[in-house]
Amino acid sequence: MISLPENYLQILDISLGVSLSYLTIVFLIRLILTWYPKIDLSKGLWLLISIPSSATLNLTRKLIPPIGGVDVGPVIWIGIISFLREILVGQQGLIKLALHKHIS
Repeated sequence: MISLPENYLQILDISLGVSLSYLTIVFLIRLILTWYPKIDLSKGLWLLISIPSSATLNLTRKLIPPIGGVDVGPVIWIGIISFLREILVGQQGLIKLALHKHIS
């Protein structure tokens, strides 16, 4: 098993938590934006939402086409990201357990 110094684990915990939270917000906004199809995601601040999510959603649409005209990709990714966040950096997550083991 790989042993990382405690401060690396803390940095990993914080950065992974922030990154996964950002991705959750991105996919939530993409979910809301499906109700407003006229918004151009290739301009302005919308790029902060479009860039991290477009490739992933295109792949998801190939595997699971829209159901009744509704794109379920954002919902799927919100579930996957929430699951990963809980497993990795949640209260009983793997990184938290490694931190507590390292401190003890």
